[in-house]
Amino acid sequence: MESSSIFLPVLGQIFLTLIAYIVLLRRKATAVKQGSVDRQKTALDNRQWPESVVKASNNIANQFETPVLFYVLCILSYLIQAVTEWLVIVAWIYVASRYIHSYVHMTSNYVPYRMKIFALGVLILLGMLVYLAYCLI
Repeated sequence: MESSSIFLPVLGQIFLTLIAYIVLLRRKATAVKQGSVDRQKTALDNRQWPESVVKASNNIANQFETPVLFYVLCILSYLIQAVTEWLVIVAWIYVASRYIHSYVHMTSNYVPYRMKIFALGVLILLGMLVYLAYCLI
């Protein structure tokens, strides 16, 4: 397995972030077209946007939380030559959990379900961290 294959899940995660931005832009454009927002108020206060826009905006903020740890772990695994098939599979599972989390976050936003998916992602990151720490010993 090529060490660089660890960057395919990274690209998948980056793609998700870009999708979230596109969703946000579309939802904002729709809200403006419908005249349901005061542009001056929304420029200073995100809470003035409709719920659908706030959901997308909050989701984008989430893309710069645990995914940042994911990026660091993937780069570290490449640098210390610890990329294995197992690690790449686990990385893809993490990315899949982020796609599911984003979908729930931007649609129903059902918190109990979202929390379970988020917890799965955090456990995967913890597993990656333990594996990389072991590789460094």
